[in-house]
Amino acid sequence: MSTLRFQALKETLNRNTVVVTETERRSALFGENVFNQRTMLQCLTKDAYTSVIDAIENGSKIDRTIADQIASAMKDWSLSKGATHYTHWFQPLTGATAEKHDAFFETIGDGEAIEKFEGGQLVQQEPDASSFPNGGIRNTFEARGYTAWDPTSPAFIYGTTLCIPTVFVAYTGEALDYKTPLLRALQAVDNAATAVSKYFDKNVKKVNASLGWEQEYFLIDSALAYSRPDIVMTGRTLLGHSPAKGQQLDDHYFGSIPTRALDYMRDLETECMLLGIPVKTRHNEVAPNQFELAPIFEETNLAVDHNSLLMDVMDKVAMRHNLRVLLHEKPFAGVNGSGKHNNWSLATSTGVNLLGPGKTPMSNLQFLTFFINTIKAINENEELMRAGIASASNDHRLGANEAPPAIMSVFIGEQLTNVLKELEGVTDGKLSPQEKTDLKLNVVGKIPEILLDNTDRNRTSPFAFTGNKFEFRAVGSKANCANPMTILNTIVAKQLKEFKKEVDALIEQKDLKKDEAIFNVLREYIKQSKNILFEGNGYGKEWEKEAKKRGLSNNKTTPEALKAKVSEKNLKLFEEMGVMNRIEAEARYEIEVEEYAMRIQIEGRVLGDIARNHVIPTAIRYQNTLISNVSGLKSLYGDDFEKHAKEQMGILEEISEHIGKINTKVNEMTEARKKANKLENLEKKASSYCEKVKPLFDEIRYSCDKLELLVDDELWPLTKYRELLFTR
Repeated sequence: MSTLRFQALKETLNRNTVVVTETERRSALFGENVFNQRTMLQCLTKDAYTSVIDAIENGSKIDRTIADQIASAMKDWSLSKGATHYTHWFQPLTGATAEKHDAFFETIGDGEAIEKFEGGQLVQQEPDASSFPNGGIRNTFEARGYTAWDPTSPAFIYGTTLCIPTVFVAYTGEALDYKTPLLRALQAVDNAATAVSKYFDKNVKKVNASLGWEQEYFLIDSALAYSRPDIVMTGRTLLGHSPAKGQQLDDHYFGSIPTRALDYMRDLETECMLLGIPVKTRHNEVAPNQFELAPIFEETNLAVDHNSLLMDVMDKVAMRHNLRVLLHEKPFAGVNGSGKHNNWSLATSTGVNLLGPGKTPMSNLQFLTFFINTIKAINENEELMRAGIASASNDHRLGANEAPPAIMSVFIGEQLTNVLKELEGVTDGKLSPQEKTDLKLNVVGKIPEILLDNTDRNRTSPFAFTGNKFEFRAVGSKANCANPMTILNTIVAKQLKEFKKEVDALIEQKDLKKDEAIFNVLREYIKQSKNILFEGNGYGKEWEKEAKKRGLSNNKTTPEALKAKVSEKNLKLFEEMGVMNRIEAEARYEIEVEEYAMRIQIEGRVLGDIARNHVIPTAIRYQNTLISNVSGLKSLYGDDFEKHAKEQMGILEEISEHIGKINTKVNEMTEARKKANKLENLEKKASSYCEKVKPLFDEIRYSCDKLELLVDDELWPLTKYRELLFTR
């Protein structure tokens, strides 16, 4: 097996760079393979174009005759681009994307054939897809599932296939994907935010939630990746001793991008431009061989689609460069893991960022209204927010030295903290003329238009205000953004609805002016939301103690965290906001709990295999070498040999001790898995894997990593951390 390790290293070091040539400006490439508004203007009739735009902006239905026209135009455009197939591209509850390709080709008799694509094929398909997770919504023998066109996300060509973004629903109508609940949540926040925005501007017709994700990832050579069974099977290293040098010198962070990585990035960015993914930023991240890319903000549904597409494109481009992309949140112990910070805001149809302070007291009051309501929403739903980013892989990252803790809190900075303190002192009821003046001119009126640099960033905050947006930092790098974005937009929509009710009641029943009513309600929200605001260091026991005093949850594991998704409070929340019915919400819970157990099960089986079939045989082989050495010394020195063989014998004993521990713990882990597998209740099974199986990983790893330091490097079969992290 060690031969494979050294062959992989040799292959990596002898790689020829894949030359990437960029001949066109990115602005010219952008959206070239997307059936976007520019393309539709060229390809569609006026009626068809108007119908699509109306569907995008107002959610209106597209007439079947018009759908036929759109499908025909899409087909002609796709064929001109070299496409041969089409697919309904959707996001099932696996976290990945899914597609089934059908050719445009169709026979018409007499040995003749044509390219055909009609409105019915565009608008709806029945892909079956019975094996996708469904949480009991449907049985395999009742497998009907439908994909339906989402016109708000433009179709695109990837390779030779026209990809049509769609929702995926069961025969009975329940959502089987991430997109459907997200679209419903975005509709809910649009309705609620538009109603509140009209307090400040009657011309607001619509509010869009925007999202800008930051994708962190590791790049390693494909040969090195394939030499590690744990990376191949689980996406992370289950064992491996930390190298002498890791990230402690901070020499990789924002440093000069390695040539090979830069060639990969340039190739990836070209693909992104063609697909309309507006990537703009690239840089080295903190850990060796860790990188980040980030796009320009987009409407949330489109941004989620683009991130899901990006993760697929990243893998395919990496193959061309003989690289492997690791999106696991913690692929290497001892160095930074990867997140996918979700930067979220709300923007009106009139072009105003509702989380950006304006130039006037009125626009500042509008900002404070949405700012404080968002904080209140997080305060009321912090457990649900934690559940939205829970996964077996993200559990490794949350609370580690570089990541936010599992405790949800909101960081807003010193300046805005002082503004909230001032507002907290607002009089209950009608304001005096002096108080109105002081508020509007001295408190609200003095919020600067640009808050981007009003305070230092807090890397330990899971949810931080960063100038004109909130940054949900706790989202994992391989997560589908739809999950946390569905929750965030739902809870903000609910909160804005409650806010409007309270303000309207004060105006109608207490005869308060609009501004007075808003100030009164915001004052109460500030008082009620103090517990969620935290400016300090989110690491360590001190914050855990403080959070407990404040009544904040600290659900450190996924089985604990996910329970919030099916609490009676949250089931009613999703139903009330029209985002998910009880069946859909409970199905998702069941799927995520089962996935957690399966992930730990797979990791346990892989770890046991590596420990027993790779590590122990190698250690025994080295033991035999030492035994031969000790025997030789004994034959040479006789009874005096122990003086010369003392160190070798000590190493032999140490190796034997670790072999014994590994074998014992692997047996314990196997028995713990067997017991967990017998549990029919998914919740109990996940908890058993979490509490009984997973803790043994660290004990097995400890002895394996110690053996890595003891055994001859020439014999060690697994590519080491120093090679994985520093071979470029």
